[in-house]
Amino acid sequence: MIRSLLPVAAAAAFVATACTSPALAEGAVAAPAAKLVANEKGLKTAVFAGGCFWGIEGVFSHVKGVTSAVSGYHGGAASTASYKRTNDGDTGHAEAVRVTYDPAVVRYDELLRIFFAVGADPTQLNRQGPDVGSQYRNALVPLSAEQGKVAAAYLAQLKAAKLWKRPLVTRIESYKAFYPAEAYHQDFMAANPNHPYIRRWDAPKIAALKRLFPSDFKASFTKG
Repeated sequence: MIRSLLPVAAAAAFVATACTSPALAEGAVAAPAAKLVANEKGLKTAVFAGGCFWGIEGVFSHVKGVTSAVSGYHGGAASTASYKRTNDGDTGHAEAVRVTYDPAVVRYDELLRIFFAVGADPTQLNRQGPDVGSQYRNALVPLSAEQGKVAAAYLAQLKAAKLWKRPLVTRIESYKAFYPAEAYHQDFMAANPNHPYIRRWDAPKIAALKRLFPSDFKASFTKG
């Protein structure tokens, strides 16, 4: 976001923080369909962590069947759930996105496939591109036993497939409280399409989503 459009305190927090550092987008990977399919009914929610939450939120906001994608913090205490504090890297929080979806349109295993194909590089430990620190770790946070089983099976499937040159480091984390991020982080890509970070780092993810998953892609951005 253009810093002049942010509250003063929020703008100050952007100085020297990773999400504002321009970066080249990583290449997408043709991740395979999951062998173990999720069996879910009714609206479901899951949490994904994969670096700066702007891009992860943006990807899922362009997926059919996703009714909500909220940027936030997972893994630490309420007292440290803020953008400024988590950037110290010692809070236990990960920048994460809480995704609500309709399994009749897109299943959890399909969301996993999209996440690994275009959302984040699962071989980078405690970082994504220029964003360095445990707050940028790559993690799946299932919210049900079914999601946990499917996530573990898909991770094992991807490791066996050896699609990446380096080992996968994505973890499955037990759910703790999720704290929504500050208002200026929500729907960031939709509100700031010309932000340098969005253009160079996250817009290519949306292009890859459209190219690799044309039946799942929707041009409109699901806000909230």
